[in-house]
Amino acid sequence: MTELEAIQARHSVRGYLDKPIAPETLKKLREKVGQINGESGLHIQLMEEADGVYGSPISRLSGWRNVPSYFALVGPEGPKLEEKCGYYGEKLVLYAQTLGLNTCWAGIFRAKQVWAQIGEGERLVLTIAVGYGATQGKPRKSKTFQQVTELKGEAPDWFQKGVEAALLAPTAVNQQKFRFTLDENGEAHLKASAAGPFVNVDLGIVKYHFELASGRTVK
Repeated sequence: MTELEAIQARHSVRGYLDKPIAPETLKKLREKVGQINGESGLHIQLMEEADGVYGSPISRLSGWRNVPSYFALVGPEGPKLEEKCGYYGEKLVLYAQTLGLNTCWAGIFRAKQVWAQIGEGERLVLTIAVGYGATQGKPRKSKTFQQVTELKGEAPDWFQKGVEAALLAPTAVNQQKFRFTLDENGEAHLKASAAGPFVNVDLGIVKYHFELASGRTVK
């Protein structure tokens, strides 16, 4: 499975089978985390035991079950930290999908149960649950191409592909508060269309989907 295929196949999963991730798969995940940290300057960590991270009453009522492992998205504080966590965290999400795993972005969790290393000047932004899903999840309602773009004239094919992939990106409470535009030079731009929880994380996730599918960068 390629990353583009993973975009189509991947859906959020909160309920997992009661079994740990296979050792050879954990090894691949650790290697990918190291590669991404080297590329991004983040301090993402794969935590192999979730313990009580998703054990709060709110989490259980929201359907969280048997989460075996998770990624702790940690990085140096700065204006782009949340967006970077979204961008590079989604790289991990899609990679995990190609390995036969399921994931769910989690902004609500027991932070005191997260035993990740958080250095001076660093912050834990959020977590991503990862494991073997009890189901493969299901598609969610999405906005249309027209609702998330502002265009004058026809959009080029690469732009359409990028936006279509962006519409499949996970966002907090499915808010999809983003907007794409094209400038006079034919360059794509992305911005938040409204305030909302984790909107900057969402922009990073959406940006990665767009760039992967379009083959172009977005500003």
